[in-house]
Amino acid sequence: MKTIKLGIVGQRTEYCFHSLILRALSSVTNQTDLHKVHSLIVVSGQHQSTFFCGKLISKYSQFKDPVSSLSIFRINSPTHNVYLWNTIIRAMTHNGLWSKALDFYTQMRKLNVKPDNYTFPSIINSCGSLLDLEMVKIVHNDVLEMGFGSDLYICNALIDMYSRMNELGRAREVFDKMPSRDVVSWNSLVSGYSANGYWEEALEAFREGRLSGVAADAFTVSSVLPACGGLMEVEQGQMVHGLVEKSGIKGDIAVSNGLLSMYFKFERLLDCQRIFDEMIFRDIVTWNIIICGFSHSGLYQESIKLFREMVYEYEPDLLTVTSVLQACGHMGDLRFGRYVHDYILENRYECDTTACNIIINMYARCGDLVAARQVFDNMKRWDLVSWNSMISGYFENGFNKEAVVLLKMMRIDLQPDSVTFVTLLSMCTMLMDVDFARELHCDIIKRGYDSTLIVGNALLDVYAKCGKMEHSVWQFEIMSTRDIVTWNTVIAACSHYEESYVGLKMLSRMRMEGIMPDVATILGSLPLCSLLAAKRQGKELHGFIIRLNLESQVPVGNALIEMYSKTGSLKNAILVFEHMRIKDVVTWTAMISAYGMYGEGKKALRSFQQMKETGTVPDHIVFVAVIYACSHSGLVQDGRACFNQMRKKYNIEPRIEHYACMVDLLSRSGLLVEAEDFILSMPLQPDASMWGSLLSACRASGDTGTAECVVERLVELNSDDPGYNVLASNVYASLGKWDQVRTIRKSLKARGLRKDPGCSWIEICNRVFIFGTGDRSFQQFKQVNELIEDLNRTMDKEGYVADLKFVLHDVGEDEKINLLYGHSERLAIAFGLLNTKEGSPLQVMKNLRVCGDCHTWTKYVSKIVQREILVRDANRFHLFKDGTCSCRDRWIGAVVDFRRDAKLLRTSVSGQGYFKFLAVDHHVLDV
Repeated sequence: MKTIKLGIVGQRTEYCFHSLILRALSSVTNQTDLHKVHSLIVVSGQHQSTFFCGKLISKYSQFKDPVSSLSIFRINSPTHNVYLWNTIIRAMTHNGLWSKALDFYTQMRKLNVKPDNYTFPSIINSCGSLLDLEMVKIVHNDVLEMGFGSDLYICNALIDMYSRMNELGRAREVFDKMPSRDVVSWNSLVSGYSANGYWEEALEAFREGRLSGVAADAFTVSSVLPACGGLMEVEQGQMVHGLVEKSGIKGDIAVSNGLLSMYFKFERLLDCQRIFDEMIFRDIVTWNIIICGFSHSGLYQESIKLFREMVYEYEPDLLTVTSVLQACGHMGDLRFGRYVHDYILENRYECDTTACNIIINMYARCGDLVAARQVFDNMKRWDLVSWNSMISGYFENGFNKEAVVLLKMMRIDLQPDSVTFVTLLSMCTMLMDVDFARELHCDIIKRGYDSTLIVGNALLDVYAKCGKMEHSVWQFEIMSTRDIVTWNTVIAACSHYEESYVGLKMLSRMRMEGIMPDVATILGSLPLCSLLAAKRQGKELHGFIIRLNLESQVPVGNALIEMYSKTGSLKNAILVFEHMRIKDVVTWTAMISAYGMYGEGKKALRSFQQMKETGTVPDHIVFVAVIYACSHSGLVQDGRACFNQMRKKYNIEPRIEHYACMVDLLSRSGLLVEAEDFILSMPLQPDASMWGSLLSACRASGDTGTAECVVERLVELNSDDPGYNVLASNVYASLGKWDQVRTIRKSLKARGLRKDPGCSWIEICNRVFIFGTGDRSFQQFKQVNELIEDLNRTMDKEGYVADLKFVLHDVGEDEKINLLYGHSERLAIAFGLLNTKEGSPLQVMKNLRVCGDCHTWTKYVSKIVQREILVRDANRFHLFKDGTCSCRDRWIGAVVDFRRDAKLLRTSVSGQGYFKFLAVDHHVLDV
């Protein structure tokens, strides 16, 4: 009896001892205490106990001490106990020793130890971490052979493993064969799709899970939110957000961070701010998302402000500080940029090459090239981005020589990439250096970057902006691939250099090749219609704008107003203006300019007043347009009042163009003495355009004395504009001073200057017919000449007498009359009368000013044929009807004003002159 009792007591004592040790193992919180418990186990002789060995292996694994775990396992090796094998495999997996875990699995199989359902999850995890597809096949076959193909936990591990290896087809196959699934199964599938960019599949799997009755948890939501953001599925994202609110998982940081990231992708910045403000708990990821998000969205000031808040609670990581540095660069905030850089240095951040490149870029954008170069020189390793950042920094700040020197240094170790070439081509564009651009082009071809789209677009742009349109078009034609930027660049270039016909052909080709125009295309194309006065193409573009739903965009509306006003349809320009809900200062300027071009000065002043009543503050360009309108309507007092308003009411200092408009206003109104005094009293040096306006007025009024004095001043300026030289020559011709005429013409020839030849054109049945002065080679010349003679005979009876002072050649009277009859606008009008229905209106365009005699001649023609004739010359529109004209100017037959006026009247998008159209040999162009 005593022996039995002692045995029972011994068993109880051993049981109590085991319990105490087990409790001690469970409660240890550091390795020192674990070593003490381990020593106790060894002293008690339990160190070879399978149970305690497994517990010790797991515990050492938790404290990241795999060496001790291995030591304990080896004491008990070899063993056929699957529990110990599972424990050591799990310990190796937990510590990231995945290859070691797979080695143990291989040893285990060689010893014929049969794995159980606890073995495979760890092994499958190790396979997925190593991306070892061969081992995956072996393990998966073992799973199936041993009958674990339907085990829930093993199948979940397989789905996760295949997802990590981007084997989504196999993951789905495992998922579909599962007899039962839990929320982990669905989460593994959804997160696998989402993590690998299969966003549509992720959303579909999420919907399937919801329909099958699986309750989504925080992991489900944080997996599906990136898919909503990636697909820009706003409604789906809001639905998931609603699910978050209802299910009570809003407090999960990962979920809130996911919502924050998704709404940034939707560009719903107010929702981002609201979610951030409502978050009770935030982590470093939260701050990174919102700081980077605001920075990438262009809210640089907000990004910097949040960074200031963050540093009081958290230590920012490298991603945070580099995002803020980018914001500082965009803001040009050098002071705070330096503060962030100092923060990086003080806190000993390990800056990689990318981070250093961002710092260089920040300093370069802020104009501190010394600091940028210091960071560059101290870098351990440079990549192409480093060199490109430094080179572009020098270039953008005007240090072009330094940029070239650095480029040569770069080429010692590295060859330029596409970004380098684009940067250098941009430099050529700014410097208008076409020779360097050609050198770069040769290098680009040698290095094989000529097929790179961004480089091709840069070449296209540099040739166009350097005035080499033939090179630009050639570059366009040889490009193997083109995008919307390519087409927009070449179309805009055609507008810039007034290659309207080519530009419209390019637009037509673009549409035929299936490229959908965007806003930039429209803004580049509408000026083409203005330059060529192509009404049909302008209306087609307007229809296209309506189909694309772009008419609500302010720049498009502005361009339409300009197009309609310059193609002779003031009525349509007004309709566009009236239908625009939002009007900016450019809109009002466009409308005021349009009224001015048609001689509607009172309406222009009324629009100017309405603009001020809406609260739109006038800029200096509006005042140019208003004074221009007053000038062409004889509104001298109103023009003076507007000029005085600039400085007194709006604190706008008058520029050279405002003074030029005032000189034009006074000259056109016959106030020649006042105009001359105004020029002489100007605080600025007068340019040739001002003396040109006054000279034109002197010629018109017959004030030859003043004209001769003004000519001398004009000649002294030695302007490179041939128009002013021709005007001076014409004055001398009218005075009979042919020696001076010959001197000026020799000077023009010596300097390679040539007056643009006069030409006019008219659009009939969607075809544009162009006529040069004295042209005899076009079809129907005989009929046109006969019609002009018939009209002249009728006009002679009405009292018309040719004004020969507008023929400035040293020839006889009969020859002068013949020269007048050959003016291009007369040919165009007669051709239009022959080829259009009786009574229908005509519209003729001319690249130079209509001379005074042609103006009178057209008035007589409008009365004789009972037609409305609209003529747009280089300065304005003239509407002839029943022998009268809308023009109320004193007639000034100058040919020089249009360049100045065109530069001044930048009403919306073109910013260039109305015309510079050269006569061509082929007189009919299909548009």
